[in-house]
Amino acid sequence: MPEVLKAPLVVEFPFTRSLGPVQSAFLTGLRERVVLGVKTRDGRTLVPPVEYDPVTSEEIGELVEVGSTGTVTTWAWNHEPRRGQPLDTPFAWVLVKLDGADTGLLHALDAPGPDSVHTGMRVSVRWAEERSGAITDIACFELYDGESAELTGSDGRFEDMVTGIVAPARLDYTYSPGRAQSGYINALSDRRAVGERCPSCRKVYVPPRGACPTCGVATSEQVEVGPRGTLTTYCIVNIKAKNLDIEVPYVYGHIALDGADLALHGRIGGIPYDQVRMGLRVEPVWTDGGRFPDHYRPTGEPDADYDTYKELV
Repeated sequence: MPEVLKAPLVVEFPFTRSLGPVQSAFLTGLRERVVLGVKTRDGRTLVPPVEYDPVTSEEIGELVEVGSTGTVTTWAWNHEPRRGQPLDTPFAWVLVKLDGADTGLLHALDAPGPDSVHTGMRVSVRWAEERSGAITDIACFELYDGESAELTGSDGRFEDMVTGIVAPARLDYTYSPGRAQSGYINALSDRRAVGERCPSCRKVYVPPRGACPTCGVATSEQVEVGPRGTLTTYCIVNIKAKNLDIEVPYVYGHIALDGADLALHGRIGGIPYDQVRMGLRVEPVWTDGGRFPDHYRPTGEPDADYDTYKELV
């Protein structure tokens, strides 16, 4: 049995979001070294602030300043900080009830070791040297044995309010395509396309998944398909993707390889984008060292009749 492939995979993108008045004031306050909470109708002060009471679901928006000092309510020690975490040395994750608040704020505590951390200890905000209006404006918490910090008297109104943030999202994991797709990928290294046939409905699926999506039974019989195929449907891309060296506009489509009962996707080249059409007969174009077809181009054959591929649209 061929070795099942696996490889590290990173999914990363910037997540952009706008802020409502409460979050805008909270993050702008951090930029100005002020911590704001929001007061509920029953007098509780929530930090970090939210726009709706988590108990009653009422809309709330009365901003109040709380202290930059507080008390640890619970904690956990982080022995091995990961990329992007607040500190690059071991630290404690802590929930801190800031003076004047009724809820805990989660952040990092810079401490020499787990023996120095305990519930009920006093801590203080360590502000980042450069602040932009983000939770990272609080660099971390640090040990503190002084009096409660004095308030600035802020009412939550600032100049040049922060109205939006960009938060990077990233997921690192090891991906294994499994037995069926490992066979498909290995065949691509020989510039062949291999699917698997369902023993029940006899349909051939490319790329294979190891089971028939219609019948739900396992598949194992390999079937070589293509290399030519029929363009079943397509779209014209007019927005250039970051890190993709393809000029717009270009065409991306679903291609039913000859002998396959499932269309796969690929870029269509070798033809002006406004001449691409359903039923176009295409073939793969490989580049030197390419692990999969770079794009598909017209074969010059007559277009396929719609009835031959209508079930794959």
